[in-house]
Amino acid sequence: MEIEERRVIVTKFVLIQAVGFLGTIVFFLSYQCRDNKKLFQMQFASYLFYTTHLLLLGAITGGVSYVLNTVRSFCLGSRVAFLRSQWMCGLICCLQLLTLYVTWANWWSTLPVVANIAATIGGYTHNPRKIRMVGLTVNSPLWIIYDVAVGSWAGIFDELATSISVLLSIWRYGWKNLDRVEN
Repeated sequence: MEIEERRVIVTKFVLIQAVGFLGTIVFFLSYQCRDNKKLFQMQFASYLFYTTHLLLLGAITGGVSYVLNTVRSFCLGSRVAFLRSQWMCGLICCLQLLTLYVTWANWWSTLPVVANIAATIGGYTHNPRKIRMVGLTVNSPLWIIYDVAVGSWAGIFDELATSISVLLSIWRYGWKNLDRVEN
């Protein structure tokens, strides 16, 4: 392989990872929002970066799952009651399962889908403590494994940064202060 070809490959790789790292920065900042609506709006923007990043890596299940995460954040950040209802939660979870069926590549295709179903159910509790607990114990660990499998350095860093951000928000607001349901 010639030097120019290598340079193009490295540049492409760096740019794809940079798109993911932009998503990481926005997502990290999202957990510093005390208000759930603002948290979901920030995550909406982050998911757009991650969708692009994963699709550019060829991680189709993860990319499509992030499209659904974008929809979920839009719904949870909305003032429309139906979009914040348990019916919408069920619909988004069913769409995650459909994504798995349509984009199945191998066993690790299940990881982002399971992670996102857990995060969707957690988000639809509208309880900041439950949202953070699901992120810390289910969503981030499964995404880290998936990110390693598909070569997403930005994704690995994002999930580690997200876990730190969740812990920071718990420290800032107090665990007991996060146990409330927002309308």
